Amino acid sequence: MSRHPFTDTVVRWFATHGRELPWRGIGDPYAIWLSEVILQQTRIAQGTDYWIRFIQTFPTIGDLARASQDQVMRLWQGLGYYSRARHLHQAARQVVELGYFPDNYKQLRQLSGVGDYTAAAIASMAFGEPVAAVDGNVFRVLARHFGIDTPINTTRGKRQFTELAQSLLPVDEPGTFNQAMMDFGALQCTPSAPACRQCPLEASCAACAQGLVGKLPVKNKTLQIKRRDITYVYLRCHGKTAIRQRPAGDIWQGLWEPPAFEDGHLPPWQGRLTLLKQNVLHVLTHRRIVATFYLLDSDTPPTTLPPDYIWIDESEIDHYALPRLVEKLIELLTKHTKH
Repeated sequence: MSRHPFTDTVVRWFATHGRELPWRGIGDPYAIWLSEVILQQTRIAQGTDYWIRFIQTFPTIGDLARASQDQVMRLWQGLGYYSRARHLHQAARQVVELGYFPDNYKQLRQLSGVGDYTAAAIASMAFGEPVAAVDGNVFRVLARHFGIDTPINTTRGKRQFTELAQSLLPVDEPGTFNQAMMDFGALQCTPSAPACRQCPLEASCAACAQGLVGKLPVKNKTLQIKRRDITYVYLRCHGKTAIRQRPAGDIWQGLWEPPAFEDGHLPPWQGRLTLLKQNVLHVLTHRRIVATFYLLDSDTPPTTLPPDYIWIDESEIDHYALPRLVEKLIELLTKHTKH
């Protein structure tokens, strides 16, 4: 069966320009799955460092499954989008309960947090199943090269691009093609300032011919960013501090934080607080959080603290997984204490 010229060109490009990554070429589904989960919403350099730490800490999927959620969240700290870590942990336990790592797309899709793209990536790279993995890089490359203006975040668009990617997929090396498309989009056909003049597909690229490189792919605007104000109070009492684990159904589920106040409510210890910093901006996908940080240094613990808080030694706070915003508070506190 002959290949599309597009397929041959991308695979040849990959042979020369593809990234050398530690999980590539080993065929280990655990290593590949771990890399795909970590690299969602994460730069490759940062993600690789986290992948190495996870593999060193949890060499096998059984090790990951046996870990506590706190251990997993602590190792994940700093990557953001913490639901990924919770799904990762749950999926590891599913695999251990199953007794083997699922070896096909359909079964992989049943794992917690594994969507179409991740299942296709694992199935093709680890098991050679001919299924196209379509992510943002693939949307961009296909939209530009074939001149497709269907919005990529619509049902019709996702179906159209998936069908096109599948038709271009070489059945004899699907994993290679999927990785080639990822790297081609990440290194060559980049979101901004792509290297079109050095691109092996320039002559056949519709976007280049029609001056549409900056306009493709098309994405409907649906995201509304909302502001959220949070006031944090770091409590210090004889070398101890109070923290609680954030509940389900909100941002940073399962992470730990000091007393927090929202919706215009102020701490009941208002007159005894030291302001560390205010108007600290922290941007999430759907939220712009504006935070105020206070310190309450007291010889007696507050009596109005809710029962879900625990007191720990300040020196042990690094043993708990914290949101990045709370890490900023700790950093400010360290500077304040030194002064």
